[in-house]
Amino acid sequence: MTVTQEGARTYEVRTYGCQMNVHDSERLSGLLENAGYVPVPDGETADVVVFNTCAVRENADNRLYGNLGHLRPAKTRNPRMQIAVGGCLAQKDQGEIVRKAPWVDVVFGTHNIGSLPVLLERARVAGEAQVELKESLEVFPSTLPTRRESPYAAWVAISVGCNNTCTFCIVPSLRGKEKDRRPGDVLAEVSTLVGQGVLEVTLLGQNVNTYGVEFGDRLAFGKLLRACGDIEGLERVRFTSPHPAAFTDDVIAAMAETPNVMHQLHMPLQSGSDRVLRAMRRSYRAERYLGIIERVRAAMPDAAISTDIIVGFPGETEDDFQQTLEVVRRSRFANAFTFQYSIRPGTPAATMDDQVPKEVVQERYERLVALQEESSWEENKKQVGRTLEVLVAEGEGRKDETTRRLSGRAPDNRLVHFAAGDETPRPGDMVTVEVTYAAPHHLVADGPLLGVRRTRAGDAWQVRQGRPAGQGSGVPLGMPTIGRPQPSAAATGGCSAH
Repeated sequence: MTVTQEGARTYEVRTYGCQMNVHDSERLSGLLENAGYVPVPDGETADVVVFNTCAVRENADNRLYGNLGHLRPAKTRNPRMQIAVGGCLAQKDQGEIVRKAPWVDVVFGTHNIGSLPVLLERARVAGEAQVELKESLEVFPSTLPTRRESPYAAWVAISVGCNNTCTFCIVPSLRGKEKDRRPGDVLAEVSTLVGQGVLEVTLLGQNVNTYGVEFGDRLAFGKLLRACGDIEGLERVRFTSPHPAAFTDDVIAAMAETPNVMHQLHMPLQSGSDRVLRAMRRSYRAERYLGIIERVRAAMPDAAISTDIIVGFPGETEDDFQQTLEVVRRSRFANAFTFQYSIRPGTPAATMDDQVPKEVVQERYERLVALQEESSWEENKKQVGRTLEVLVAEGEGRKDETTRRLSGRAPDNRLVHFAAGDETPRPGDMVTVEVTYAAPHHLVADGPLLGVRRTRAGDAWQVRQGRPAGQGSGVPLGMPTIGRPQPSAAATGGCSAH
């Protein structure tokens, strides 16, 4: 389909789930723009609406069909409109989506996101729905065109798929076995991003530290971290999410010894009870998990460690839950994404006996959250008085407009709200601040800025706004709406958190 910019069809991609889905959505946006579509203006309904779905979340299907129902009148009014559904729920439900929502035009899976523009055109010409789901990966997503959400921070997928069999998770059957990119391809992508102004990359995989299993190098992930340290202009490297069973000391050494690898670790725990971990088919035990944390902190005393925890897994007793609380106390997590277990059809856990009553799960969940809030606050209080270099972000602080602050991320990924001062920095610039206040989920630096470092990333952000990099440095507080997708409770605990 050939269209001019003036008459181009508009698109919108709606993303649910984990960081891998966010990354895939950047690819979907890139594919559509490469095919001549343009982003829909704010407040308008797009000609093409793409749902990139998640099958991990509770009631994911109800949410999808509810949203599809809301779009049906708009499609009736606009004969040019098309609706596409992709991602994990599409891979799982397949033809069921078109049966329940016959106004959907395209259904595609996790293995063939590159087919979207062709499928849309087929559906338009044929006048009927196109359903195409592959059982194995066609093309590694990182080879596809991309429209990245942020000019200063980027996801870089180093693998897709998962070789584990956790009983609560359906992801392996939807994403397939682990497929690894060659190190040279990963580093080439990172170098290209840095050349475009990106300062921070997050290496992404379902189990990021098993990278290398496909080409037979169990030390490949640590080597990749060190190689990222040789890329000039790359200031921050992060990764998510590692699996405790595969976490090795060479990775700790690479984190500690590579200057641009941040002292931040998000490592899912899921449960502190060995009995529950066995039932989950998590191939590590609580003491091994705690041992990793101990070694990380010995090598990097300033490391911020976060985790995922599931409360109320089938058969979990009060004693099992107490063991989880004990691991949380000993771990001193800076942050934890906590989830109440709920049945996911298609997983082994869904048919297990001894499903825990909802009211018991809720009560345990509230106790866990209270304990973690206390831990997060204590860990954040240790930051008061520290001087931090903060990467200014876009749209991070919900109250920034009323407080007249800007926001950004410290090296350990803590969220910092700071007073802008006379020289208002741009998203992508670096500021040096002193922390004056700590809350459980953020830090505040209300003193004067100790330094502002304008960066290539800030220049790239300014150019994206339609202004030459040398003109105007002001950022209208509260206005930016596009930025690096930060892990939320909905994202971090998703399919990358195994």
